[in-house]
Amino acid sequence: MKKISRSIIAAATIAAFSSMLPAEGFAANGCGGASWYALHSKTASGERMNPAVLTAAHRSLAFGTKVKVTNRNNGRTVVVRINDRGPFIRGRVLDLSRAAAQNIGMVSSGTAKVCYQVIS
Repeated sequence: MKKISRSIIAAATIAAFSSMLPAEGFAANGCGGASWYALHSKTASGERMNPAVLTAAHRSLAFGTKVKVTNRNNGRTVVVRINDRGPFIRGRVLDLSRAAAQNIGMVSSGTAKVCYQVIS
């Protein structure tokens, strides 16, 4: 049996696991469905959810990331801060706070088609 050096094993392990990590480049911009929520429970970041603040939930963007969200139906935009995880419904890319949803005109419909772009 041949002896394999530790550096080769380490390189192979890093290569294998790096392909499993989410690429932020893919999550930086996107389009899909959005919904809104107005709870007062704790968010995944540990802060209390405040429906009056411009925040949102995203599955993988870092907490604190600022995202420009555009309602594709009316062109209205809002900048939100990611502070929670979700949405957990297929086809949806963001869960917005009630204030953010109101800014882009989607409160009455409950959902909207949106595009988002990371700005910082």
